[in-house]
Amino acid sequence: MNLLLLSNSSSDAGYLTHALPWLRETLDGVKRAAFIPYAGVTVSWDDYAAKVREALDGLGIEIVSVHETANPTGLVGEADAVLVGGGNTFQLLKETYRVGLVELVRQRVQDGMPYVGWSAGSNLACPTIKTTNDMPVAQPPTFEAFGLVPFQINPHFTDAHPPGHRGETRRQRLAEFVVANPEMPVVGLPEGTALRVASGEMHILGAEHALVFDPTSPEGREISAEEIAALAV
Repeated sequence: MNLLLLSNSSSDAGYLTHALPWLRETLDGVKRAAFIPYAGVTVSWDDYAAKVREALDGLGIEIVSVHETANPTGLVGEADAVLVGGGNTFQLLKETYRVGLVELVRQRVQDGMPYVGWSAGSNLACPTIKTTNDMPVAQPPTFEAFGLVPFQINPHFTDAHPPGHRGETRRQRLAEFVVANPEMPVVGLPEGTALRVASGEMHILGAEHALVFDPTSPEGREISAEEIAALAV
């Protein structure tokens, strides 16, 4: 498979700017990409699609949003790549099921179509959306997602713990997940990082190590490039 799974889209440099070199590599040869904007809740899908087109204008790719066509499955079936934007993961999954894209995207990506996701879009590449940071503002028919990688991702991972905050930290929440789901590791992706899967290998971009949560280290541990690659198997 050919995957680029970004923690975040925005940075001080601009929207998707930090990821442009990775996007060029992943989308090399792509002429037409289908964009899935359904994670947008407070932003209209029209505005979301326009923002992505502007950010990726230099790549020379025609980007068509699935909400702009009466036949989303036809668009995804004929596109050279699929882009899945960030926002609210529950809303994204609900709408993707509603228009009948889940199985189609899964099959096309498994057959080699490039997949780029950021934030919520990276969550959808996982077996489920159970490690999203989002509030469940919508109810999808199931938490099961594309299952393109055999582990969970937590985008925007942070160790931040504001003074006076008495709620659980991100590490504590992910520890709860791996204790309750011991068969499923979680990769924490800090801002500015991504996972790149190509030719059967996986690498972390933007950092030297990945942070992994599993039953042996429920509060997380750094793993090497070799261990990162093994997670993709």
